[in-house]
Amino acid sequence: MPETALVIAAHPDDGDFGCAGYTAQLAERGWAVDFLVCTNGAKGTEDRAMTRERLVSLRREEQREACRRMGARDVYFLDHEDGELVYDRVLLEEVVRYIRRVRPHTVLTHDPTDIIIRDSFINHPDHRAVGTAALDAVYPTARDHLNFPEHLAEGLEPHKVREVLLWNSNHPNFDVDISDRVDAKIYALSAHVTQFGKQEDFATFSRERWKSDEGRYVERFRRIELGF
Repeated sequence: MPETALVIAAHPDDGDFGCAGYTAQLAERGWAVDFLVCTNGAKGTEDRAMTRERLVSLRREEQREACRRMGARDVYFLDHEDGELVYDRVLLEEVVRYIRRVRPHTVLTHDPTDIIIRDSFINHPDHRAVGTAALDAVYPTARDHLNFPEHLAEGLEPHKVREVLLWNSNHPNFDVDISDRVDAKIYALSAHVTQFGKQEDFATFSRERWKSDEGRYVERFRRIELGF
């Protein structure tokens, strides 16, 4: 069986921004990469003619296409309302369910620990809710059969994730050189036409975003290794 990674993101395109370069590398190495998108993407357009229902449908298809472009195996949607996500027992159960279903070695998700990121933007409340739920699901909830025991009847056994990578962190400790996959990352992001289709020089903007001082293209994560 191949190693498996699960990307847990709040909105369509979040995971692509956060880790598409690295997940493309993992897929190239033979890993199975799955995405879990927690909201329906019903917000985030300046098009006054766009209906909510059409936007939801388009963003779902855009995420599927982006995953195809980066070599991901599958993508799942929880369809919580965009902009209204609350961390509660319902969300935790859903995330635990997919961890037990996919059984990933590595989970990649939002860093929920700070509201202000690098003094340059505000961490979206949906991002914070998803990151918190993902961390709590990884440890301790998905490990213990007494948490959501109804999963056992469905054949979903407890699971121990071994590595967590948090993107958009104020405390990165793990850099991944994605220079060989930066074009794949931009190609995946360009599938999100409703978000970036009218943005001129999107590729140039994106390249500058991930370019290090040494001229390499890098994704930075806060890495947590779970040794027990």
